[in-house]
Amino acid sequence: MTVHLSLQQARHLQLAAQGLLAAPRRKADKAAALAAIRRMALLQIDTISVVARSPYLVLFSRIGHYDPAWLEQLLAEGALFEYWAHEACFVPTEDYGLMRHRMKNAEAMGWKFSQRWYDQHRADIEAIVEHIREHGPARSADFERKDGKGGGWWDWKPEKRHLEALFTLGRLMVKERRGFQRVYDLAERVLPDWDDARDLASPEQVRQAQVRNSCRALGLVKPAWVADYYRLKRAPYTELLHGLADAGELLPVKVEGWSHDAFVHASLQAELEQARDERLKSGNTVFLSPFDPLVWDRKRALELFDFDYKIECYTPAPKRQYGYFTLPLLNRGKLIGRMDAKAHRAQGVFEVKALHLEPGVRASQRLADDIGAALGRLARWHGTPRLAIAQAPAGLAEKLRG
Repeated sequence: MTVHLSLQQARHLQLAAQGLLAAPRRKADKAAALAAIRRMALLQIDTISVVARSPYLVLFSRIGHYDPAWLEQLLAEGALFEYWAHEACFVPTEDYGLMRHRMKNAEAMGWKFSQRWYDQHRADIEAIVEHIREHGPARSADFERKDGKGGGWWDWKPEKRHLEALFTLGRLMVKERRGFQRVYDLAERVLPDWDDARDLASPEQVRQAQVRNSCRALGLVKPAWVADYYRLKRAPYTELLHGLADAGELLPVKVEGWSHDAFVHASLQAELEQARDERLKSGNTVFLSPFDPLVWDRKRALELFDFDYKIECYTPAPKRQYGYFTLPLLNRGKLIGRMDAKAHRAQGVFEVKALHLEPGVRASQRLADDIGAALGRLARWHGTPRLAIAQAPAGLAEKLRG
């Protein structure tokens, strides 16, 4: 029998799958960090650090106060690897095979790999491989720039581009990070037990596994949402999802107001029954990274949470509506606002430049208590326990400051 869900029940199911339905119930440890990544399947990497860098913040949103060094340790210990998945991501090492076909067909990856560059600089690229083979793992910083230029990502020195090409081809892997800088080593030394001939599934088997992972990570899906998680080719996925439902891996549901098919992953059967009986609730309040899996598909966030979200760090300042690096605010199962913030670590101050609530959200005392507690946890984890609130909706700022 097909279960009928309200839109809020559908939201709760996706939050349950993502580990965001409830606040963490126990003190975090490194195993909890790895379990959270496995639950999401992918942890997107971004280097903007006005608050915590995105992967650290995504984990904090799910497991609470933890040591960010655990992420680097999991990478160095081989529990995770890095590759282009949704975008650049930390991926559980057991899913290495899901990325391998992309490495073997790098010329199909658009801007991430230039065959022309590779062909033009093949001798220098091979020299880097031999340097690492002879001298061990290397960072981009280990290669001195000799052209007298400098700059950001748009003006990488040739050696940086060579390393990135080798990384995209899968010939080099990120062995560890030091100060968040990648340290590259030969893939056969990072994963000595992998054998393409023995271990690599067919492209179609890999695609199906990626779809399965996407459905499990999202919990509640519709066909149009499936491709984005692993950046798969846009295609009709309705037949594949119905096939998974016939196999018992997905449970068909009807969501209020939706005419299209929807499915819940079978691992959430207990939560689905709770949702049906109006027993699945959320009391959690947390600020999310702009690159959190819950919101990285902006179209899905709009359809499921009625949350129209855009990160504005790439927008010229005069044209920004909300701020440079706004964090979506999840409160009791709804996305109800966003915050532009900056952690001033040297001064121990967590600055709330602006806090915006969505239209129709009332600045009640309960909401102020929820937000104040979430802000306090976030600020303490940053080592910036003093809050400085510059702008917030009328009535809410006073409650938060008081």
